[in-house]
Amino acid sequence: MEAPDSLTEPFTLPSPTPPLPSTPLPGTAPPGTAPHYAPPGALGIKSWAEEDRPREKLMAKGRAALSDAELIAILLGSGTTKLTAVDVAKLMLQGVGNDLNALAKESVKQLCRHPGIGEAKAITVVAALELGRRRKEADAAPRTTITCSRDIYNLIRPNLMDLPHEEFWVILLNRANVVMRKTAISRGGVAGTVADPKMIFKEALEQLASSIILVHNHPSGNRNPSAADIQLTKKLKEAGQFLDLPILDHLIYSDQGYYSFADEGVL
Repeated sequence: MEAPDSLTEPFTLPSPTPPLPSTPLPGTAPPGTAPHYAPPGALGIKSWAEEDRPREKLMAKGRAALSDAELIAILLGSGTTKLTAVDVAKLMLQGVGNDLNALAKESVKQLCRHPGIGEAKAITVVAALELGRRRKEADAAPRTTITCSRDIYNLIRPNLMDLPHEEFWVILLNRANVVMRKTAISRGGVAGTVADPKMIFKEALEQLASSIILVHNHPSGNRNPSAADIQLTKKLKEAGQFLDLPILDHLIYSDQGYYSFADEGVL
């Protein structure tokens, strides 16, 4: 009996094993349609194009380029095994009707009900939204305009009243002489304190101030300037002229009153 011709004998190719579906992207399949699948690892933000990652996007394009969800995702830092931080943020916003004001009213406990949100992440979000609320309050509050030395005294009095030691402060103003910030530069002992010109002008330059007012107190109650006070004021005035940051006044504070270099014509 002859052996069958192996070249002509019919044969059947084995059916290939169908590939397992990858994890579906959350929220991408409309009702009644087949879900969209992403390759393994596509859910991680690190697999995104660099310009689409929230942190990198903020650095490259600025904070205004990010959506609310992307900004919240930066606060969250990470997502879950199945959701990116952006996905978690979107679900948070959806839970409050995409209303940031409503989100700001949620407590830590309420935020923890959202998928992927634990106590630490909830606290971070609450803290950030509280800062936003305080900023609104600060913007709405009337800002002090300096028109005379008495305005300076009234502004700084809550900071220097009853102090047993010397402190040196600067008040930074914009072009309209509206107070931008008041900052303590140094704290010393009963007899004096050190005021570093570099720190004074560094603060003013960082805040983009237009002018500076100097203030320090004399715990003894003696309002007259010392020779060191006069020398320092002259030095700072000259430096301010060079930097286009004029020194408008130097006030020596005491609980009983004050001495103004500008009023006395010494500045």
